[in-house]
Amino acid sequence: MAAPKDPRPCSIADALALVGEKYSLLVLREVCLGNGRFDQLVRNTGAPRDVLATRLRRLVDAGILAKHPYSERPQRFEYRPTRAGLELEPVLLTLKEWGDRHLHQGGDLPMVLEHACGDTFVPVVACRACGAEARHEDLTPHPRAPGWTVSGPTAA
Repeated sequence: MAAPKDPRPCSIADALALVGEKYSLLVLREVCLGNGRFDQLVRNTGAPRDVLATRLRRLVDAGILAKHPYSERPQRFEYRPTRAGLELEPVLLTLKEWGDRHLHQGGDLPMVLEHACGDTFVPVVACRACGAEARHEDLTPHPRAPGWTVSGPTAA
C-alpha cells in the first residue's frame, strides 16, 4: 500500500518535525540539566560537532533554546531553554519514566530525580479538570481536522 498523499494532520507530527531529529531531545535534556555549553553538549550527547551545531541552530530558530554569551574573547555561547523549551521538560520526564520502567527494570537506573518534597520524582499525566490520572481507556479522541475521522480520511 502506498503512503497517503496527505497524512493525518497531527500536533505530534508537527512537534516531531522540530524535536524529533536525532540528538534534539538529548540536547534539550542537557540544557534542562544546566549543561548548555557546546563542549558539554558534545560530550554528554555523543553528537558529532557538525550535527550538534545544526540541531542547536534549529532549536534556537524554533524558539526552544536561547543563546547567551559567556565569553567575549573568544566569543562563546551557552544555550538555555526558553519558556517553550521548559514546556517540553514534562515530555522528557515522561520518556525517562517509560525508559526506567521498560528498559531498566533491574533497578539500575541511569538517573533519579528528587522532587522538592524529598521523594523520588515519578511523573504522572493527569486531567487538568478533575486531577485523575490519564489512562488509555478513559480517553476519547475527537478529530477536528476537516475530512478526518479516528480511523482515517473520509471518502472524497
